[in-house]
Amino acid sequence: MSDAVLTTVDDGVATIMLNRPEVLNAGNRDLLGGLRAALESAEHDDAVDAILLTGAGRGFCAGADLTAGNWWPDGLTIGEGVAWVLEEWWNPCARAIAGSSKPTVAAVNGVAAGGGIGLALACDIVVAAESASFVQVFGPQLALVPDVGSTWWVPRLIGPARARGLMMLGDKLPAPTAKEWGLIWECVPDGDLVEVTRSLAGQLGSYDREAMRSIRAILDGGMDRSFDEQLDVERDENGRLPNLPGFMEGMAAFIERRPPDFRRAR
Repeated sequence: MSDAVLTTVDDGVATIMLNRPEVLNAGNRDLLGGLRAALESAEHDDAVDAILLTGAGRGFCAGADLTAGNWWPDGLTIGEGVAWVLEEWWNPCARAIAGSSKPTVAAVNGVAAGGGIGLALACDIVVAAESASFVQVFGPQLALVPDVGSTWWVPRLIGPARARGLMMLGDKLPAPTAKEWGLIWECVPDGDLVEVTRSLAGQLGSYDREAMRSIRAILDGGMDRSFDEQLDVERDENGRLPNLPGFMEGMAAFIERRPPDFRRAR
C-alpha cells in the first residue's frame, strides 16, 4: 500500500489518512491508488466496522495535483486524458466511499478543494474543523466543471442557488458557513476534530450495518422519487430488515432493557 495513504485500525474504526501534506494531499497516482486500496481493504476486513477519512497536515485534499504531469495513456487528447483520469482514478474512490457497506465519516481538517470536496461529501457524515474550508475553482480558474460527484452532492445538500454560486464564482466556503448551510453535519474547534470524528465513527460502527446501508441508499435515491414511490421503498425495506439478525437483536435488547449488541448479531 502506498505511503501516500496511511491506514490504522483501532477498535473497529479504520482511519484512512491522505498523506501528502506538502501539497495539501493533492491527488496523484500514489495517493488515489493508495486510497482505493485502503478502501477495498477496509471493506473486506471483518475487524472494520466504520471508516474515518482525513488528511495529514494542513489540508484534507486540494483536488488533483496539477504538477503531476500526464497520467493517461499515449494517444489521447488532453480532454480524453482528463476524462480517463477521472474514470480510472478519482471516480473509483468516490464510488468505493459512497458504496461502502460500512459507515463512513470525513474529518475535514483543512482545505477541501476540487475533487477533495467530492471525496468528503461521498462520506455518510462530514465533520470539519473551524479553520477548514471548501472551494470549487473548476469554472473560474480552470474552465472545467466540478467533478468527483460534487455536482450531484452539493445542490442536494444546500440547494441549487447556493450550488451555482459556489461553482460559478469559486468563492471559498468557510466550515462554519458550510455547517449553517447544511453542506456538512458539524463544525468543531480544530483541537477537537480527531476526538469528535473518532467517537462518531465508533458510534456508527456499533450500529447494525445493513440498516445503516439501507438508510444511506434510501436517502440517496429519495430526491429522485415521488412521495408515493418513497413510501413504497420505506415499506419494502421495513419488510426486509425485520427478517435479519440486526432487528432480532434490537428487539431482544429493547425487551430486556439493555443496549443492543449489533456486532454479536452479525
